[in-house]
Order: sequence, then C-alpha cells, then structure tokens
Amino acid sequence: MKTIGFIDYYISEWHANNYPAWIRKAADNLGYEVELKYVWAEEYVSPLDGKNTDEWCKEFGAERCESIRELCEKSDYILILSPSNPEKHLAYASEALKYGKNTYIDKTFAPDVQTAQKIFDLGNEYHTKFFSSSALRYATELDDMAVKPCAMVTFGNGSKVEEYIIHQIEMAVKVMQEEPVRVRVEKQARQYVCAVDFENEKRATMVFSPSLPFMVIASPAEGKHIFRKIESEYFLLLIEDILRFFENGVPSFPAEETLRVMKIREAVIKGCKNDGEWIQIEA
Repeated sequence: MKTIGFIDYYISEWHANNYPAWIRKAADNLGYEVELKYVWAEEYVSPLDGKNTDEWCKEFGAERCESIRELCEKSDYILILSPSNPEKHLAYASEALKYGKNTYIDKTFAPDVQTAQKIFDLGNEYHTKFFSSSALRYATELDDMAVKPCAMVTFGNGSKVEEYIIHQIEMAVKVMQEEPVRVRVEKQARQYVCAVDFENEKRATMVFSPSLPFMVIASPAEGKHIFRKIESEYFLLLIEDILRFFENGVPSFPAEETLRVMKIREAVIKGCKNDGEWIQIEA
C-alpha cells in the first residue's frame, strides 16, 4: 500500500475534510493501492471549527507527524494543501520538494507569479515532479471546447474574488490554449466582470458573483455557441488525475499553463484596484 502525506496550514478545512473519501473512491476506480496516512499542519487548531490536528487524525484514520521532514520521509507521495493560504506554499514546497517524491500542490498554486516561478525553480533544482490545478479544469463539460474557440464566457462564485476567480481562470486557460496578453476588470456591485485578451484574437470573459453557479459558454469561429452548466464530478476527476500522477510522474498538462493561470490571476487582482483599466501581462 502506497501512502500519501497531507501538508496543511490547518488541517480541518474543506479540502482536507473531503479529499480522503475521494482518494478512496478514486483509488477503487483506478485499481490503485494508495491511502492517506500522514498529516502535518502548521497550526494545531483550525480557526474554522476549533478542531485540532489530533482530533482530525483520529476521525480520518491518519497519523500526525511532528515535522514536514518526518512526513516527507514516511510518505510515498506528498499533497500540499493550504488552499486558502497560497502564501504558505513556497515555504512548504521548499521543504517537501527536497525529497524527490511526486507532489501535488493545491490551488491557489502561489500568491503571485514571482513566487510561482520560485516553486518551479525548486522542482527543477531537486528534480522533483509536481503539478497544481483548480478542480474546475477537470469539468467534463470543457472536454470538447478546446477546438479553437474565438471567445468564451465563464460564470462562477465564491466568497471573495481573490481566492475563487482561480476556478474560472483555469477553465479559460484550458480552453483557450493561448498566451494571455491583458486583463480588464469592471466591478458592478458585488459582481466582477473580468475580460482576458489572449493571443490570436481570442477573448475570455469571466463573470464572478457570490450567487452564480459555474457555467461556461464557448463561441467557436465556426459552428454554434455552446452553453453548459458545470455539473460533472470535477473534484473526483481531479483526485483521479492526482493519483495517476503519483503513480507515473507524468502531469496531464504542461507547467506553462499553470504559469498562465498565475499571470491572469495576478492581473485580475491588480485590475480590481484599477476599475476599467487594461492591465498588461508580461510575456
């Protein structure tokens, strides 16, 4: 049985609470023998529900480690969580990637492009394979859309645009398959309308609102518009891809796409402070 270690800022949070069941289901689907076994969290008590790491480990059948080093030495594969605190990822990756074990880093990959590049540089330095993604990349509704659409519109929700716009960006980058050029954000009450121009005259418009379900519209250069509500089991599909990567060390998409995601997100955050202005993205 192969083992997975969770690294987190605090362990009792939505991703950590749901991933163990999806790991078991994905392992069954794929015929893999792998399980969550080890946990290390920087903060002992979760600020969300007051549950401490030992209580969480007892509930989920895991063992608490005293250090990242202990976790990395014991685990076959490493999963860095801290989904709401991407500013923690560089420090965690600086330790975990030293061990050369296949690693997944949860969304949002990094707080900015510069930090994202530092993490990729660490992977190259230690010859450690890893990847990162929003689960929305795995929505099956997107699978046949990357046929050179000239425009797309995504809709989505979340408590704050800085954290949750990542999901719509990931969808746009997967479908557009081009380098982003510039971003403009217009705030309308609690809604944000984010336009992203890509190379070759492609554009994605991301509409973010606390109340919108995830939906996507694609307009190919030829043919009919495509409209779909995102209803597939994208989190389970993400976990299946993580387990495949743990087994074979081959990411299902290039690292350049993660850097595109980070560039767009950084521009969106700048755009939120400069309502209606175009923010240029450096190549």
